[in-house]
Amino acid sequence: MMIAILFVIIGFVAMELSGWFIHKYIMHGPLWNIHKTHHQPSKYFFELNDLFSLLFGSIAIILILLGVSELDYRFWMGIGISLYGMLYFVIHDVLVHRRIKMFERPKNRFLLGIFKAHQAHHATNKKEDAVSFGLFVVPKKFYKQKIK
Repeated sequence: MMIAILFVIIGFVAMELSGWFIHKYIMHGPLWNIHKTHHQPSKYFFELNDLFSLLFGSIAIILILLGVSELDYRFWMGIGISLYGMLYFVIHDVLVHRRIKMFERPKNRFLLGIFKAHQAHHATNKKEDAVSFGLFVVPKKFYKQKIK
């Protein structure tokens, strides 16, 4: 069971690290025309940028299906990626962007740091001027700010 937990953690951490890289160099690079829909106001619930979630979710599903018969590392890494995706949805789409209005502005220092880092990321709608590309790994300065 410990090895399963290790692979769940590896899948989760791999998503944060690859997500940061993909966000900074691909979404704010050659695929900006898709991602820019997330940086612009929209009157619709869905945006073209949501295609990235389908891509990442598909990777998790494929890993789970490939590893389910033996419950091997692929299964558990797929579970870790899925866990990341669920937390991403709750934190990014519900808490930060309020696509579903369930929570108020966070008061917890960790969640508030994520919230402020993402606000700083959206301070511009240009692909070159953005900062803070991760969800959980954000610059320390956002965690040090006082809670108002």
